[in-house]
Amino acid sequence: MKRNIWIWNHYATNMYFDKAGRHYWFAENLLKKGYCPTIFCASTNHFSNKNIDSNDKLYTVTKANEICFVFINTPEYIGNGIRRILNMIAFYRNLSPVAEDVARKFEKPDIILASSVHPLTLVAGIKIAEKFGIPCICEVRDLWPESIVAYGLLNKKSLIAKLLYQGEKWIYKNADSIIMTWEGGKDYIVDKGWDEAIDLNKVVHISNGVVVDTFDYNSEKYQIKDTDLDNSSYKNIVYTGSIRKVNNLGTLLDTAKLIKERGYNDIRFLIYGSGDEKEKLEKRAIEEKIDNIVFKGQVEKKYVPYILKSSYINILHNTSTSLDKYGQSQNKLFEYLAAGRCIVQTYTTGYSILEKYNCGISAQIQDPAEIANIIIELCNDEEKCEILGNNARKAAYEFDFKTLTQNLIKVIEGY
Repeated sequence: MKRNIWIWNHYATNMYFDKAGRHYWFAENLLKKGYCPTIFCASTNHFSNKNIDSNDKLYTVTKANEICFVFINTPEYIGNGIRRILNMIAFYRNLSPVAEDVARKFEKPDIILASSVHPLTLVAGIKIAEKFGIPCICEVRDLWPESIVAYGLLNKKSLIAKLLYQGEKWIYKNADSIIMTWEGGKDYIVDKGWDEAIDLNKVVHISNGVVVDTFDYNSEKYQIKDTDLDNSSYKNIVYTGSIRKVNNLGTLLDTAKLIKERGYNDIRFLIYGSGDEKEKLEKRAIEEKIDNIVFKGQVEKKYVPYILKSSYINILHNTSTSLDKYGQSQNKLFEYLAAGRCIVQTYTTGYSILEKYNCGISAQIQDPAEIANIIIELCNDEEKCEILGNNARKAAYEFDFKTLTQNLIKVIEGY
């Protein structure tokens, strides 16, 4: 058994405070199986201003529910400007001396699991694992630069993009194993023409997921009084998540408007979340008299399970891109599954979870008229909606972190 597992995730700081998240749940389950996981992350918290005070030391070590966290000193930043890039570089540069010092004071790792979002963590994982003479598993949860190219934020032919693609290829070639959160990860490598240089046998799919027991506990313990959600006169279509340009919630306003025009006054959209597009969309809804969509604002995450379980349909929506063909692994999807409600997805993907488990319906094209037709059909067929919801709940157990951790252990013990 490879007991000492180092998990590197620059942005896992929030997991320390939340006692939740992908690598927290992996670590939690690894502990139960006799492993000793340690999570390395930044002292700065990307998701809030609640940072870890490192007292000007290179790093600090503490525990959360017996899970050891190593917080690497990184400079504070706000937003996505140059200071965030400097923060990434600082994390990358400090990982090596921190890793050496932690290994000297405590114990050398048996394996490193280096996880993106950004690729510098993966580069550091490969280089430091080589120094230690141990394997490095590279976990890819966001494709750099493919994702920023797909969203139109970077020109594919630019010098920066070309350099990033070469770096990505180097990571895949030099990693001992590659975990991808989308089922079509191997297809992506083939599409890039890298399959001759990269052994596809070392590419493994381990999805994002949910802790079903915790989801159920929170749905019972943290219930919110919400007159809109609790109003049984309506069939509520619930969206939870960010309200930013990339989420393209204007499509949902168009859909709600069409449903209203067709005379379905008992169908209503409830939008839970915040973002820089919220005010603009609220204004549009008022101006165009789209009164069957209600912006509920931000709610604490602990209330989300109750909200999702109280819906008629949960709607999975964001801007459709060329990446969709490789599959899907949004965190909210697995919460939707655990809620046991029918899911409507406003676009189609490769390796569709909704199709595989027959737990919802995907629009073939992201068009308001088609989305409206699907919602109206399901609202007119409660029996079908209930069957799809029951299937969603069953599917959730396939993505419970107990199951996902067993898949991770198979990779770890393969060396």
